[in-house]
Amino acid sequence: MRTLRGAGAIVVGARRVGAVVARRLADEGVNQAIVYRASRAEAEALAAEIAPKTERVAVVQANAASEADAQRAVEEASAALGRVDFLVNLASGYPRDPLDALDAGAWERAMEAARASFLLSVHASRTMARNPGPTRGHIVQFGDWAAAQTPYRDYLPYLTAKAAVHFMTRAFAVELAPAGILVNAILPGPTMRPPDIAPEEWDARLARDVPLGRESSVDEIAEVVVTLLRSETITGELIHVDSGLHVAGNGAAR
Repeated sequence: MRTLRGAGAIVVGARRVGAVVARRLADEGVNQAIVYRASRAEAEALAAEIAPKTERVAVVQANAASEADAQRAVEEASAALGRVDFLVNLASGYPRDPLDALDAGAWERAMEAARASFLLSVHASRTMARNPGPTRGHIVQFGDWAAAQTPYRDYLPYLTAKAAVHFMTRAFAVELAPAGILVNAILPGPTMRPPDIAPEEWDARLARDVPLGRESSVDEIAEVVVTLLRSETITGELIHVDSGLHVAGNGAAR
């Protein structure tokens, strides 16, 4: 297993769960480029928080669904950190699109996240391939428990985009294996109550739908990221961290 201290990571989507992951990586001494799309103040505050634990921290603005931005973000991260060993991509919206509102726009909005995952993986992997081997890099994507096998209503484009990320994870794992680059994905369930859902409603959903009756542990998600980045022979995996929700079946997906 590899040592993480001194390695360079691009962390995309470092809010909420992403912020916890960034802090956990900082505990390991991982240098980080925090990539944000619009929330500059939050990205800079997180960078300032983790800076004492790392040698290098950078903040990079980019719309990763744009190829020019995705390539520039990787280049700026590489220049700031000295090397890029890891890409951890948590960026994703959660657009609700009921059946009677579906149109091409809903499809395109949701697919931006899959496009960003593709572009970031392409350009980050080209930079990682220049690292010394045999393990030259690791990409960790984030999917969704329901996009694997148990869809729920009103999120068809979003879940389809996440299913694309799942397949992309396995396909990139095959494509990049000869270069010594590993690719895996984490599939969370309900994690960290969204601010637009009342606490009592959130608790009721967890009790009704989730086998373990509690939300996915954000700290365990961060720990899985660290474990994957240390590994040198785990690739092409979709790892559920969802309190058992993916085994509950359609009855849980109301």
